[in-house]
Parts: sequence; structure tokens; C-alpha cells
Amino acid sequence: MSLIEKIDHDIKDAMRAKDKEKLAALRDIKAKLLNEATSGNGALDEAKENKVIIKLYKQRMDSYAIYVEQDREDLAEPELFEAKIIETYMPKMMSEDEIRSKVIETIAQVGASGPQDMGKVMGSLTKSLAGKADGKLISTLVKEELSK
Repeated sequence: MSLIEKIDHDIKDAMRAKDKEKLAALRDIKAKLLNEATSGNGALDEAKENKVIIKLYKQRMDSYAIYVEQDREDLAEPELFEAKIIETYMPKMMSEDEIRSKVIETIAQVGASGPQDMGKVMGSLTKSLAGKADGKLISTLVKEELSK
């Protein structure tokens, strides 16, 4: 079952349960996925779907953090709720140890010797770990390993 079919099924369940908040979040996810599919890039493959889902999740969590920082709990709660719903559709992310081993392997493959080679390593890693790991975490681990 594709991601959009799964979301359609969950939308129907939310409609039957009369869960308006969950329904709104699911419809937003579906709209973003359909928008990406019709933006001229052709059909959505799993990597593009994952990219959209991760982007939506990050947006919700960023908004949540800003609202909490500004003591706006009334706005923070819906963002966190939507982020939790989006999280159920996110791909399984790699652990920090798995990412670190991939970073070390890539550094050896590319022949990187120091921080000046970060671009080479990041270019290779972002392609191979797309949708499986957070870019900020990858960047941090690459910096750590190259500065050793």
C-alpha cells in the first residue's frame, strides 16, 4: 500500500471517528504530497514522499519550539499534535551509531583528510542517506570525524 493510500484509509477512519483535528492534519499531509506530485516532477517515488513528510515534521517541530519559547501554549499544542501524526508516516531513521559508521566509511572512500574535505563527504552522504537521517546530525558527525 502506497503512502497516499494509507493516508486515504486513515482519513476515512478519522471521518468515521469524527476526529476533526486528526482529519485536518491528514488532509494537510495528503495535500502536500499531491501538490508535490503535480508540481511537474512526475509521480512521487518513496524518496520524494519521505522528503515531503520529513519537511512537514520539521516545520511543525520548529513552529512548536517557537510557540513554546514565546509562551503561546494555545498555538504550540496543535503543532505538536500534528507533528505526532506526521511522525507516524515518517521513514525509520538511522541511529547515531549507524550514521557515524557510514560517515567513517565514506571518509575512507573519498580519501578525506581534514575539514577542508567536508563538501566531498557531505555530497556523497546526503545522497546515500536521504530520508534515512537528519542532515544536521550528518553534518555534525562529519565535522567531528574530520577534525580528529
